[in-house]
Amino acid sequence: MKQLFSPVSGYSQVPDDIKTKLIETAGASFAERGYDAVGIREICQNAGANVAAVNYHFGDKRGLYRACLEHAQTCRVADLDEVNWPESYTATDKLRAFIRRMLEEKLNSQRPEWHQELMLRELSRPSESCREFVEAYIRPSAKTLGVIMAELFPGREWDQQTWMIGFSIVGQVLFYQLQQPVIRVLMGEEGFQSLNVDVLTDHITRFCLAALGYGEPLLADAPRGEQVN
Repeated sequence: MKQLFSPVSGYSQVPDDIKTKLIETAGASFAERGYDAVGIREICQNAGANVAAVNYHFGDKRGLYRACLEHAQTCRVADLDEVNWPESYTATDKLRAFIRRMLEEKLNSQRPEWHQELMLRELSRPSESCREFVEAYIRPSAKTLGVIMAELFPGREWDQQTWMIGFSIVGQVLFYQLQQPVIRVLMGEEGFQSLNVDVLTDHITRFCLAALGYGEPLLADAPRGEQVN
């Protein structure tokens, strides 16, 4: 059975710019209005392509939608399931690196807005492609975090509590991705701009390690930028 997120065989025989244009055009439309509200003919007209190109590249509209999800995710994270830690890294070093990597991905302002909007739409209003999307692009990251958790707590079974700890770690990163308008209002523009990747990595790592018993409790008057090894 063909994997939903596998590229369509033979696509390279047609100029890549047509395939890319279809993905960029369809992705932006799917992100803004949803899968059901966007038609193939409209996409092709806006992309300067014909319906036959969609059929050739992607098979059908659903295949084009899956390709848009794949493009949005793989453009944000390269080699998601291949993490090579330096041999000197401790479990806490790995957790810090994991958090930093997520922040760099989620807060990357160089990507088109539709990348994030499409993924959020899919995860909040899942289609039939959601399970395959999660398995292909989210589970590898969960496995990486699982390796770190196993080093922090040797011999512990992966249970409900472990999942919730992982969700809590990831949830802090997602807050700074999704709630930027709220942060701007509450902290002001200067305060918002002070929350760069270095500051957020340090805070989230220290917060998580303190909760897990690997660091000192965070205090309101603690020095900013303090590092935890």
